[in-house]
Amino acid sequence: MNPYDLDSEHTPVLNYDRMVNVGLSPVWQGVSPLALAKCYLDWGMHMAMSPGKQQWLAAKAGRKLHRLVLYGAEWWRVRLDPKAGPLEPCIEPLPQDQRFRDPLWQTFPYNFYYQGFLLAQQWAYNATSGVRGVSRGHEAVVTFVTRQLLDILSPSNFLWSNPVVQQRTAATWGMNLYQGAYNWWADALRIAAGRRAAGEQRFEVGKNLALTPGRVVFRNDLIELIQYAPAAGQVWAEPVLIVPSWIMKYYILDLQPENSLVKYLVDRGHTVFMMSWKNPHAAERDLGMDAYLKSGVLAAFDAVKKILPDRRIHAAGYCLGGTLLAIAASVLAREGGEAQIASMTLFAAETDFEEPGELGLFIDESQIAYLEDLMWEQGYLDGKQMSGAFRLLNSKDLVWSRMVQKYLLGEREPVMDLMAWNADATRMPYRMHSEYLRSLYLNNDLAEGRYFVDGKPVALSDIRAPLFVIGTERDHVSPWRSVYKINLLADTEVTFLLTSGGHNVGIVNPPAKSKRHYRMATRAESAKYVDPDTWFAAMPVHEGSWWPVWCDWLTSHSSAKVVPPPFGAPERGLPPLDAAPGRYVLQT
Repeated sequence: MNPYDLDSEHTPVLNYDRMVNVGLSPVWQGVSPLALAKCYLDWGMHMAMSPGKQQWLAAKAGRKLHRLVLYGAEWWRVRLDPKAGPLEPCIEPLPQDQRFRDPLWQTFPYNFYYQGFLLAQQWAYNATSGVRGVSRGHEAVVTFVTRQLLDILSPSNFLWSNPVVQQRTAATWGMNLYQGAYNWWADALRIAAGRRAAGEQRFEVGKNLALTPGRVVFRNDLIELIQYAPAAGQVWAEPVLIVPSWIMKYYILDLQPENSLVKYLVDRGHTVFMMSWKNPHAAERDLGMDAYLKSGVLAAFDAVKKILPDRRIHAAGYCLGGTLLAIAASVLAREGGEAQIASMTLFAAETDFEEPGELGLFIDESQIAYLEDLMWEQGYLDGKQMSGAFRLLNSKDLVWSRMVQKYLLGEREPVMDLMAWNADATRMPYRMHSEYLRSLYLNNDLAEGRYFVDGKPVALSDIRAPLFVIGTERDHVSPWRSVYKINLLADTEVTFLLTSGGHNVGIVNPPAKSKRHYRMATRAESAKYVDPDTWFAAMPVHEGSWWPVWCDWLTSHSSAKVVPPPFGAPERGLPPLDAAPGRYVLQT
């Protein structure tokens, strides 16, 4: 925390500084301009002092231009010679780049447009990386931002250079552009009025989302605890407690019956408890990580133990909920209470934040101070601001491609349940958001033994419960190699599973519709460490969903089947309250 936050003499000065940053925020979209300028200044000054690098880049630009000219000459030769073979492009898009996959991009002159663009993009990467003396973090920011800026200029984004849009325009006599203009106007009015996007209205929590039957059995000022109704005459003795991230609403794990992880667990004989976080307002601005730990995860543990006093718990956490669960398990282990945990599962949850991927590029002292100034005015960070940052990580697919589809092709992507959930944003209190950015992302305190609870450090190595850890291959939020680092921190059995997909669709992976695959291996407590790339190369690929594998693992760590428990424990002060999905999840 900035020292003069606590100094009344400097408070007017600090508040004035904050007002300046708040005023600039609409222009910079939550990104600190000083943090960005610092990175480009570092790169630019070292580039100015690197004449060898400059000459190399000039020569490389000449070679790329030469390749493009040769490609053009070869294209004409193939065009005039019927016996000539197929023309090989001088550069191929990356496997994940779908912008130029349509065969129309191979026709003249569009093939030159996209080939030239990809060559320029490749050259820009060469220019922004490998400059001696530039700090690693600054180089990553410059490379990332330059790539984002170049993506704006992609020929796929414009009518005059996109053959797919031109073909559609000709086929519909321009009606796609008329429909696209209508879509743009409708979206502008909706955003100005603060309304939900078209199609999201047909998804409503309690009506066709979050339908698994249950009751709220505990409520405090921060969480509700939902206990789900059993689906069979007997259940496994050990209940499952799920801790979702506070930056998301829990029903991503209980969307609709066909893709609900909660229902899947219940149908297979598990008693499931789910935490539902309150959506905080300005009044909760001073709630910190300690409150989320004690009034959140540990309070949920206490409630489950009152309902099922003689049972151990299978604890599972998603994203930052998994990080907080790992902290809670470490606290329980330190205080001698870890025996109540039968197992712990982490869904795409990091415990070491040294390499958090592109999400961590802008997390430095300057950026966090800038975010603190934005939160200071309203008392929280709005979920829409956070979702905007996530879209920035993959703007090619999540921004520009969708804009082409909506505003040039005139097509609206059908709104699915996961998209409706993603738009149901939550808020983060000022103090908590500042604390977790500083302690986890900026300082990596948890992995390095500096995270304190009640004045004493917590250590993940104290956890003795077996771990099941899930990473997703295309995760922009919790990169799987970062998630894999739990193997360096935990002194217990770790089963690591890597599934295809991203941060959300890799986890919401029902078996009935699964087109995904996974790799999995268990490392015994005494086994030697294997680095992630070696592990990836050695592991066989299994087709299908990971859900059945995890349920089998839970079963293998359960004791026996028993009669399902009733809702709550009225005799211990926990009577059943509202029906699921409860009240907090409905807060907007």
